[in-house]
Amino acid sequence: MKIKYNAPTVLTFSFLSAVVLIVSQTLLPSLTVNWFMVPGKTQFSPSHVNHWVCLFTHVLGHSNWTHLIANFSFILLLGPILEEMYGSILLLLMIVITAFVTGVLNILLFPTALLGASGVVFMMMLLASFTNFNQGEIPLTFILVLVFYLGREFFNAIHANTISEFAHIIGGFCGSLFGFFRPQAVRK
Repeated sequence: MKIKYNAPTVLTFSFLSAVVLIVSQTLLPSLTVNWFMVPGKTQFSPSHVNHWVCLFTHVLGHSNWTHLIANFSFILLLGPILEEMYGSILLLLMIVITAFVTGVLNILLFPTALLGASGVVFMMMLLASFTNFNQGEIPLTFILVLVFYLGREFFNAIHANTISEFAHIIGGFCGSLFGFFRPQAVRK
């Protein structure tokens, strides 16, 4: 038996995120803040190239191992299924779009920074609920995920904390749109 690199997009995303955290915690302490964290609307400066880069890279940065493991437990569970269904390139595109949308909205609406892949987690959760979707139907799994997971995020958003429930909600919204408009799935 041999080990297979079965989900290249998901595995590469996971490994890159771990490398960013390791390097940030050991060699370059300011790496995450400078290149993997979207600044809030009061800190964003259009003249700083790294602020534009962070619109895409913030999903690779994490504050600590607990944060990274919490996100990638879901990504490693759901991602390979989605990658098999949609293909590596299309899943990568969905991740990039979700990162960009959550980053831009954070800059436009919130004074706090954005860090981590939880928007991607919620995109994958809602997208996965569409795996048995047929035209003209709304999967009950989608409704239940929407109620339980996103409902919890709306409820948690009214309490002061350091979590961006908004990124979770927007990630879920992106996953819902991807599921409803159903990019061409790859059938093997």
